[in-house]
Amino acid sequence: MVSSDRLLAFAAMSFLLIVIPGPSVLFVIGRALAQGRRAAMTTVAGNTVGAFLLVVAVALGVGSIVERSVLVFTVLKLAGAAYLVYLGVKAWRQRGSLRAAFTGAEKAAQAGLRTFWEGFAVGVANPKTMVFFAAVLPQFVDRAQGHIAVQMLVLGLVFNIIALASDSLWGLLAATGRDWFARSPRRLSLVGGIGGVTMIGLGVTVAVTGRKD
Repeated sequence: MVSSDRLLAFAAMSFLLIVIPGPSVLFVIGRALAQGRRAAMTTVAGNTVGAFLLVVAVALGVGSIVERSVLVFTVLKLAGAAYLVYLGVKAWRQRGSLRAAFTGAEKAAQAGLRTFWEGFAVGVANPKTMVFFAAVLPQFVDRAQGHIAVQMLVLGLVFNIIALASDSLWGLLAATGRDWFARSPRRLSLVGGIGGVTMIGLGVTVAVTGRKD
């Protein structure tokens, strides 16, 4: 299994990567501003599951294909970027109806499931996490100990626990600010627009950065 020193070193590096806001954090903040606390937490859950799926892919050897293939990496990155822009445009167009969404709960279950899968899609297509798992995570595996896949899964679990705590905090903080805006329909519409613009900007950023040569 993974030694304690390797585990601590990986946790420290993961923390440094996670605390710097990236696609996942900004998406959670955008969701919190546009739809509130529940949507933010549901997004965090979906994002975490998506990120752990990347860990499983790396453990099974798929991650190395993504990391080495410019085409596969670029396709996944652009697909994720396009999805973020789509969600941002959707949030912007629906900003005027946020008041009704804020007070109504008749479709909460369906909306929650949709939000979960949207968070999942962003998590599994996050280029920042993808590169970290494919290029950095394997370096902390002690191959002499065997059970390589299990070691990767354990390390990935540590990363996701840290990310879950960090993303949840960001989401709660952003949703708390939204509660103040919710007291005024005009302010709520404004913050919904900000959330949409945040996601659009994030999608564009993901598309033009992190290219592999």
